Amino acid sequence: MKITFLGAARTVTGSMHLIEAGGNSILLDCGLYQGRRQEAHDKNIKLAEIAVRADAVVLSHAHIDHSGKLPLLVHRGFLGKIHATRGTRQLSDAMLNDSAQIQMKDFEYLEEHDLPALDPLYSVDDVKETMTHFVESRYGTWFDICPGFRARFLDAGHILGSAVTELEITEKGNVRRLCFTGDLGRRGMPILRDPEALPDCDTVITESTYGDRLHGGVEVTENELAALVVEQVQRRGPIIIPAFSVGRTQNLIYALYKIYKRGAAPRLPIFVDSPLSTRVTKIVSQNPECFDEEALAVLGEKGAPFYFPEVRYIESVEESKALNDHKGAFIVISASGMCENGRILHHLKNWIEKPEALVLIVGFQAQYTLGRRILSGASRVKIFGVERDVLARVKKMNAMSAHADRNDLIHYVAPVARHCGDVFVVHGEPAPAESLAQAIRDSGCVRVRVPGEGESFEL
Repeated sequence: MKITFLGAARTVTGSMHLIEAGGNSILLDCGLYQGRRQEAHDKNIKLAEIAVRADAVVLSHAHIDHSGKLPLLVHRGFLGKIHATRGTRQLSDAMLNDSAQIQMKDFEYLEEHDLPALDPLYSVDDVKETMTHFVESRYGTWFDICPGFRARFLDAGHILGSAVTELEITEKGNVRRLCFTGDLGRRGMPILRDPEALPDCDTVITESTYGDRLHGGVEVTENELAALVVEQVQRRGPIIIPAFSVGRTQNLIYALYKIYKRGAAPRLPIFVDSPLSTRVTKIVSQNPECFDEEALAVLGEKGAPFYFPEVRYIESVEESKALNDHKGAFIVISASGMCENGRILHHLKNWIEKPEALVLIVGFQAQYTLGRRILSGASRVKIFGVERDVLARVKKMNAMSAHADRNDLIHYVAPVARHCGDVFVVHGEPAPAESLAQAIRDSGCVRVRVPGEGESFEL
């Protein structure tokens, strides 16, 4: 058996891992690399031929850094099936279409303004063809992938449909079990159930996004968010929140619902300005079987937890532009979460130079993204090719993250790692990945490695 790490190796984005055994191969994820625009485009367009020739893809969840290169894979000639949960298939349909449309709109906008533009990686037609390759599987049910490979999904508790993949690989009569965490959720987070326990296996591939950091508690985060709302009422300015359409947006809306319900802050209008976020929230609301007990308990309340009176979902470009002239304090939640494309760029262009505004960062910002530059305290940033002064306040709120933190990851992986042969630490920048790897070594597992991009291992 051979594993080749084609993406998310010593970096957070572009998840893609090739497993080969007995003359067959499968991909675990096929995600977009996100970072400096030209570098990201160059990396994404160079799709390895061995990936195109894979017999199948097993998709952990719908986030673009895990699913976003699937249409390019299909465009290049991939003929196999894409295995996913029902929630992941539904969300992928919405997210991949949105990705194709945003790439085209950004290209047209930059061309129109005589700014350097990059060709879209794929089209809406490519996405339509990609969706015909999807095959749904239920949590906990074994399914065949190709000769020598079968798998089952376990609930990862990260976003709707997210899954830990347990693979059973048979080669020359020998059976090896491999578990891939995908992106692992946190225990005790709102809306979704907690991650299911990691089963015993021979090999683990684990994410490490927050492998060297701890998150605060959910209650602390809600109190902090309420305090910021009160401050912005006094400053008479907006709260601009870049947020991933899947997971983070719904968690924010739910947190604001609870804050308003207990009277912890004035009921500011909330504008969800992302057609994708609107579609995704509807999909999430239609899948209550994935909710935890707390979320289920409020479903009977009018408008709860995503459609209460203060929330308005923005669809048209005209409505979005009208927010530029909105007076007083209000909240805008808009994609993309790392500020690399989409409507959030237009809001940042309008508000980043205004001291009364607050830019609230609630999710991980990959290296070289606009979100990372803003979060790092840059005094000037480039938006749509134009340098702008950062005069708005910038705040960070890590505890909203749907990713497991260091303690969650150790709690999840270490008990199994002590008894398995190999652990590979991926989906993390070098410092958090190495930190988590050492913690797993300290738990008793000898062979723990942090692979580099393109590196292969025979087991």
